[in-house]
Amino acid sequence: MSTEVGGLTRRLVLDRTPMLGAFFAPHRRGSGDPTHRSLGGIHLRTTRTSTGTALLKVVAQGTEVSARAWGDGAEQVLDQLPRFLGEDDDVSGFEPRHPVVAEAHRHHAHFRVGRTDAVFEAMAPACLEQVVTGKEAFRAWRLLVREFGEPAPGPTQEPGSAAYGMFVAPTPEVWARVPSWRFLAAGVEERRSRTLVRTAQRAAALERTLRGTNEAADVALRSLPGVGPWTSAEVRQRAHGDADAWSVGDYHVGKNITWALTGEVLDDDAATELLEPYRGHRFRVQQLLGLVGARRPRHAPRMTLPTHTPYATRGRS
Repeated sequence: MSTEVGGLTRRLVLDRTPMLGAFFAPHRRGSGDPTHRSLGGIHLRTTRTSTGTALLKVVAQGTEVSARAWGDGAEQVLDQLPRFLGEDDDVSGFEPRHPVVAEAHRHHAHFRVGRTDAVFEAMAPACLEQVVTGKEAFRAWRLLVREFGEPAPGPTQEPGSAAYGMFVAPTPEVWARVPSWRFLAAGVEERRSRTLVRTAQRAAALERTLRGTNEAADVALRSLPGVGPWTSAEVRQRAHGDADAWSVGDYHVGKNITWALTGEVLDDDAATELLEPYRGHRFRVQQLLGLVGARRPRHAPRMTLPTHTPYATRGRS
């Protein structure tokens, strides 16, 4: 590692070609997410560590990964990078029995489940995404992070500006103090904002779930009011690298899995039964099927978004 005017750098050589897009995509909330950007083969992400905020920039060529990080949390985020790239993912015991799963695995044998080791960072957007369309949740995330977050550290021509136009998501303490009317202005009704505020108040306890098993983490997360199986799974996929945490309860995932494996669109109970032979790796199967585009055909019109108080009342687009 070397220290430069442009931050800290790190070079990793893996035993496989990393699928950078597959690692970064689950953390990016829509194309306008101010915490994540992709510029061709360059991937950028902001995060908050115990030592401060950080901006991470990653590019890969073959099995070699080059990373640069800025901010007080730069060294910590670079130390965590191997886990983010799935180096701790245990693929033992995974047998792609179904022909469709086997074909997906053949095409993406290098796929690994990464982890961020940042539980509340995954919890906040998951709360906003409960029971609404992705488009609506992504809009709320974008608006709230830009208002209550802070500019990303790193290269910029103007002091105090955000590097690459990016922002770091608010701290748990800031989320817990966001006024209810600002949530409403971003289209977040009380049910979701209440869950987000409550989990923000328990942020330290959330991070402790990294110390135990994934099963224990699931129990602990679901003990919080407003956090059910879907929210727990979304958090564990990202923060804990839980290869078994498939998105049960998602509007699309169960239907896509059943269609891919049977040719029929069925419910979550059927998806759970079909995934049972892959227990321990059910999220891995979900991801592999997604990587090969195994999604049911959509014939119906998209859901209509509900109308909320427009954020534009304060001149924000």
